[in-house]
Amino acid sequence: MKPATAAKKLGVYLEATPAEFQEGVVTRDELNALQADPPEWLRELRSNGPHPRPVVAAKLGVSISGLARGGVTEALTTEQIEALKQESPEWLQKERATQAEVRKETVRIKEKNKQKQEQQGR
Repeated sequence: MKPATAAKKLGVYLEATPAEFQEGVVTRDELNALQADPPEWLRELRSNGPHPRPVVAAKLGVSISGLARGGVTEALTTEQIEALKQESPEWLQKERATQAEVRKETVRIKEKNKQKQEQQGR
């Protein structure tokens, strides 16, 4: 698979990976080996970053779109993410609230569908 795909599956920012990873091709077996026994560079990236946007969004508790609305377009390190959490800018508070509403609505719809299925099954 392409390095970009492998990096995505590993949850790391491709541009921060070693050159040999970026330039090569990753087989399914190699990917499995990286996941099972990550080398030092992979452990370091997962721990300290820089992290890709999906990971940044998850760590901040917002959507990827919320990151963009907040002006975060680059990969961030764990230290930068923690600093953002401490600062708690208005956009972050708003996006977290939005994400919480989305989650509640998802749960509500799931419950509604479950009840509907139970009624149809009777």
